[in-house]
Amino acid sequence: GGAFLHGHKIEVGTLDSGILTVDGRAVIAGFPGAYHQEGWSVTYDSEGNVPDVIPEGNEKRVVHMDLPLGVKVTVFQWSNYMDVQIEMSKQPGQDGVCGNFNDNQGDDTTQAIMARIGARVRPGEGLLSGAALIEWTPQMNQM
Repeated sequence: GGAFLHGHKIEVGTLDSGILTVDGRAVIAGFPGAYHQEGWSVTYDSEGNVPDVIPEGNEKRVVHMDLPLGVKVTVFQWSNYMDVQIEMSKQPGQDGVCGNFNDNQGDDTTQAIMARIGARVRPGEGLLSGAALIEWTPQMNQM
């Protein structure tokens, strides 16, 4: 969302939550369906290769976002969780959970990333509607 989408915000939740909105409004009336704006689109269907397995009792529901700068976000909605895939080319100054794309995997550890950028999203840059509790866990030390 934000400036990247010219002030628009796309929100996708689990199937149980029923959240699939643009700017807080449900814009796709049925399944399958699509919504288009200048320079980006959202498609809702059952197409795409599942990154894991389809959980028992779930139907395959997939949100495809074709966004500016060639960014593609695919969200596989399940009852109580989501799988998310992001495809994009390297951007100037890019850094975050997936690393900094400098071809040096040694500086892409959780500890190195936290040292560079920290665990907080800067005010005004948040894309999620809730607040995340960030705790450093023993598992993170192993990453």
